[in-house]
Amino acid sequence: MNKNKVFITNDKGTLEEYESIIQKTSRAITEAFTNDRAYTGPVPFDLKKLVDVPMLPEKGIGFDGALEQTKKLVLPNFVRTSSTDYMAHLHSATLLETIAAELIISTFNQSMDSWDQSPVATEIEVQVVKQLCKLYGYDSNSDGVFTSGGSQSNTTGIFLARDWFCNKKLNYDVKKLGLPENYRKFRLYTSEISHFSMEKSAHMLGLGYDSVVKVPVDDRMKMDINALKSLIEKDKKDGNLPFCVVATVGTTDYGSIDPINEIAEICKANGMWFHCDAAYGSGAVMSDKYRCRIAGLEKADSITVDFHKMFMMPISCSCSLIKDASSFDPFELHADYLNREEDEEDGYTNLVSKSMQTTRRFDALKVWLSFQCRGKDGWNELIDTCVENAKYVYDSLGKRTGFARTCEPELSSIVFRLYDEKLSDEENDEVNKKVRRALIHQEGVVIGQTVYNGRVHLKFTLINPLTSHEKLDALLDLIKSLAK
Repeated sequence: MNKNKVFITNDKGTLEEYESIIQKTSRAITEAFTNDRAYTGPVPFDLKKLVDVPMLPEKGIGFDGALEQTKKLVLPNFVRTSSTDYMAHLHSATLLETIAAELIISTFNQSMDSWDQSPVATEIEVQVVKQLCKLYGYDSNSDGVFTSGGSQSNTTGIFLARDWFCNKKLNYDVKKLGLPENYRKFRLYTSEISHFSMEKSAHMLGLGYDSVVKVPVDDRMKMDINALKSLIEKDKKDGNLPFCVVATVGTTDYGSIDPINEIAEICKANGMWFHCDAAYGSGAVMSDKYRCRIAGLEKADSITVDFHKMFMMPISCSCSLIKDASSFDPFELHADYLNREEDEEDGYTNLVSKSMQTTRRFDALKVWLSFQCRGKDGWNELIDTCVENAKYVYDSLGKRTGFARTCEPELSSIVFRLYDEKLSDEENDEVNKKVRRALIHQEGVVIGQTVYNGRVHLKFTLINPLTSHEKLDALLDLIKSLAK
């Protein structure tokens, strides 16, 4: 490769080199799939030694040399999320058309902060956001913006909740003046098993961990509504300031969905912002059969939607949807070099005015391309398959000896435990831990591990629609045999 030709231009030679590099890379990727296992690499200490090579040699080895190094050291040791033996996390296989979209995104390298850096990309994101708002039941007064992931989308929602509460309830401009003197009294309520981005957001927003009130869950791992009411009333009596409730629409471990409609009523009655962390469960909207399980999302003031979970798109791809577009005002700040006011008056949309980020990828293309490619019918089938696979495992575990189940799944996650009544709880914990490790390093199978009621449990996160019932039965058999 000519080192001076690094840009994609109309130069024929450069375009030919681009095509050659892409073809060589694609070939190297496909050749790396020598088996169906999710992981075939070494254990951590051996892997550290393997990749301990000079990163910046005195003289470059060229693309072909670097690709050979990558083929030797990197490609064989990836976790393969496309494998049906991978079911550890909300970390999905990726749809082929969205991988193609990634190539387009990287090649054209648009920056989604100002119109002159991303003309058609800006207009596509605007249209995608409008359609997403409609899909989740918002009216024409709503808006949204793409983000790096669920954590940033949650932070966006809580950020806007804080500023809305200060402006509307306290008549205080936090954007101009900073936090009010009574900021230590602010309270945000969320499930005790909600995502850790609640605490991280509170920290970054200057409210601290102590502002996050963890609400107990019931036996189905849903937020306890009566406990929520009691906690809010207690805080009000103590002189604290309840400003937001976050409902989890698909918890990380269980896929459990908090009571959306009931929480919406509580927020309305108490003058609080209602945010829904639907990073996981938002995918259910694509299913005719299961979208009822997330009914009420349109009542939220803000919604987190992740496309790199149940929507099976490459990382990163998330969106923060807002019921009232004017709630984005706290993010607006004009700069003469970027988002000039006269540009917006002339119809140039500068998306930086509603984003925490400045430079931002054109991730909306993945959604735009995939939705067109699959259509409603295709997406309906994908989501139904994942949800029904989880129900199949739950029912199958109920018929087997040597296993203990937790709550029945609402989405596509199953938490269970190998259990031998002859062993102590601590001994059963060790069996579950050892079986998960053996699956990774002996069988190339990657599943999850978590804690339920103080005891170690295993977890399947089933967001690969290629996973068959036969595959799941064989895996449960393997787990039982390893336990022996």
